[in-house]
Amino acid sequence: MKLFALGFSLCVLAAIAALRCAGIDVARLDVPRESITYTDRNGGVLGTVLGADALHAVSVPLSSVSPQFLAAIVAAEDARFWHHGAVDVPALARAARDYAIFGEARSGGSTIEMQLARLLRGEPSTLRGKFAQIVTAQRIAIASSKDAVLEAYVNRVPMGGNVYGVEAAARTYFGEPASDLDLAQATLLAAVPNDPARLAPDADYHALRERQRFVLRRMVELGEITPARASRAFEETLAVRRHDFGIAGAAQALFLLYRQSAGRGRVRTTLDGDLQRFVQAQTEDVIAALQPYHVTDGAALVVDNRTGDVLAYVGSPDYFSVEALGSNDGVQALRQPGSSLKPFAYQLALERRSITPTTILADVPASYPMPGGGLYQPADYSGRFSGPVRVRYALANSLNAPAVQVLSRLGVGAFLDRLRELGFAHLTQPASFYGLGLTLGSGEVSLWELVQAYATIARDGVFEPLRLTAAGGAPARTVGDASDWQLITDMLADPHARAKSFGVGSVLQMPFPAAVKTGTSSDFRDTWTVGFTRDYTVGVWVGNFDGHAMRGVSGVTGAGPLWNRIMLHLYERRDEPPAFAPPRGFVRAAICATTGHAPAPSCPAVVEEWVRPQDLAAVRRAADPPREQYDAWLALRPPDESGGLRIVFPHDGDVFVRNNTGDATQSREQQIALRAVNSGGSLHWSVDGETLSLDSTGSAFWPLRLGTWRIDAADGTRRDHVSIRVVRPRPKEPGFTVLSH
Repeated sequence: MKLFALGFSLCVLAAIAALRCAGIDVARLDVPRESITYTDRNGGVLGTVLGADALHAVSVPLSSVSPQFLAAIVAAEDARFWHHGAVDVPALARAARDYAIFGEARSGGSTIEMQLARLLRGEPSTLRGKFAQIVTAQRIAIASSKDAVLEAYVNRVPMGGNVYGVEAAARTYFGEPASDLDLAQATLLAAVPNDPARLAPDADYHALRERQRFVLRRMVELGEITPARASRAFEETLAVRRHDFGIAGAAQALFLLYRQSAGRGRVRTTLDGDLQRFVQAQTEDVIAALQPYHVTDGAALVVDNRTGDVLAYVGSPDYFSVEALGSNDGVQALRQPGSSLKPFAYQLALERRSITPTTILADVPASYPMPGGGLYQPADYSGRFSGPVRVRYALANSLNAPAVQVLSRLGVGAFLDRLRELGFAHLTQPASFYGLGLTLGSGEVSLWELVQAYATIARDGVFEPLRLTAAGGAPARTVGDASDWQLITDMLADPHARAKSFGVGSVLQMPFPAAVKTGTSSDFRDTWTVGFTRDYTVGVWVGNFDGHAMRGVSGVTGAGPLWNRIMLHLYERRDEPPAFAPPRGFVRAAICATTGHAPAPSCPAVVEEWVRPQDLAAVRRAADPPREQYDAWLALRPPDESGGLRIVFPHDGDVFVRNNTGDATQSREQQIALRAVNSGGSLHWSVDGETLSLDSTGSAFWPLRLGTWRIDAADGTRRDHVSIRVVRPRPKEPGFTVLSH
């Protein structure tokens, strides 16, 4: 009786204090920033991102909460809620008695009003704090209805981790709204607020089940349900999801949108849920296969070229993997792009006429002065040089020395301005900071920026910002000359031009028209593959978030396989993309592959190239340079250690495609010219032991035949040999390709 009197006295004092203050209408309280539920472009739910304030609450009206949860939470937390005021005096006295006898409260004394007061004010669990809770609870009771109190409470009640409110809990743990909770789900969630840290569904599940049994028993005692219903609910098997913020996919994309948006409720994204799940699964699979090569992370982005809509956004193999730093966003992270910026340098050089499609570039050792007196000497990972090469060959095979030569002619400042025009916003340093290495990846860019720029190539120079929602962005604008972009596309889509570096039938070759470029940063820390069809642009990054180098993984072996899988999947259920448009304002012309001029008798290989009509006369007029000049140019390539005879064409390991099944000896286009340097006398050629005859100029030509061949050159006692392969054109097989490992 004394404890009851003490409790009653505290309530009276609290009521008097509350009357001196204004009442608190909980229906008018500011709600912390709400969570946002994101859907894909078709309305399928991708996930819910919780609020970023101290209380990560999702505010829903009481009518949107399952009645079974409301009955369960009242039974569990405050059985006499509908029958008492702000304070339940008998319950408070009972709790005080237990505390005096046992040193702890054996039964709850806090009403839902008092718990709500603690959530709103955060008073500590001390005697003074308890009194402050009672005062606040009285203020709430003065100005708020019971329904308003219960609604405010269920929207703020802690539900484990940083999940607050029944709506957030229902979506997080069961993937459905609070209105759809059945009795088993409702009582499981109603059990959590008693000890949210310990009873969260992804924490101590056994303890949570025991608390659920208590909640069901209380509901039976209160007459809310029958014992039979309670038994069936307890025996029901529940599929509880792990605490992943209720996000089913595209975690990094949703968090990015949430940070950038002031929206609320439900937001439709541009993402395609089915494609998102496919890309996520393939990213996990490819990265798992690359783990023996010290690879742990990857990212992928898929874009609709027509609209700039992002259809798939994978920032890491597993967002929730703490060990793999999975919460990092590989789409937005800044990394060195390797050679993936080269196409933009070549396009600008073509636009400004620093080069033409028939320009012959020197893939030879070269040195460029640097500030401070140093020298920059670009080289490929192979350490080999190819001598004089066409622009198409240099770009498609991603040769470094020619790319630096192009940038040297163009100017780093002009190139940097163009990159910024294409949306590379993080290249903020002056041109002198990046130097000529900018075209080889000395700056840092994001996969988002890179894909955005490649989509611009696919649109013939029309730049349109990528978007994750349908909200309108900046208007589209034209960057550069459309015909030059089309020429760059033609080069990047030429599988034969890149055969030297990437082989025939690599993961870069699609059974339909597709342009593609790879990139590998220094020390194999980042690998990239970005490519496009007329419909889509797909970009992939593979590396390690912690900056560790991979073990010899390049763009084609690291990012390439994932790019291949995504691109093929895009056309599994739709027609193949149309061919790329030929570059407007250009015509096809036959040129010598080593001079860029009209073919002459001494030309070792004749090819076709796109040429502007105004340049055609100059190409035809140009004289074939003296043979001595050509050989001297080739001789700039590093000789072998003996300094002796060397075959300079073809190269060891070259693969040639035989374009028809007729007699190759009847077609000059199906013959290759054999060339060597450092010959001190009469040169003799043989292929697999068969001696070749020389023409009137002393040149040897060999007709292509299917198979693997050894080519020997002999000059007295000095010899050299190379091996090549001749293959048939690869037939188109829509929808899939066979990979060789």
